[in-house]
Amino acid sequence: MAPVTGMKTVAHDHEHCIAEALGAAESLCGERGARLTDIRRRVLELVWQSHAPVGAYELLEALRADGRGAQPPTVYRALEFLIEQGLVHRIESRNAFIGCTHPAEMHSYQFLICRGCGSVAELTDRAIATAIESGARKQGFATQRSTVEIEGQCAACQQAA
Repeated sequence: MAPVTGMKTVAHDHEHCIAEALGAAESLCGERGARLTDIRRRVLELVWQSHAPVGAYELLEALRADGRGAQPPTVYRALEFLIEQGLVHRIESRNAFIGCTHPAEMHSYQFLICRGCGSVAELTDRAIATAIESGARKQGFATQRSTVEIEGQCAACQQAA
């Protein structure tokens, strides 16, 4: 498996995460009648190689390193499918992507982004989502989608400092 270049990794065995994500994707796509093609599966696998966000062009490089003649539209179509299926999230501030830790559930999500190592943790705190929805309603605003990105330092980086 060709690693995604430029991606920071946290000391962690990602093989378990990758296997779990691929198993969930196959199951969910099967239930929904959605096709998890080889390229979509490979892109998902590459996204899960780390808990740090990965950009589309990093994914493209990794696919090319695999010997696949992929072009940018191929990667973007695969990512669009994975997002639609709830398997991947887009980190807006990084224009990058990360695997969803709760793909079977419709949920609001927040991201804790470490400025030190670049890792991202998905937080699914319903109280935060409720506060955002309530505040928006008070302003006469109807939310359709919200992404909360919180930057700071993860526990490992705090200990290393």
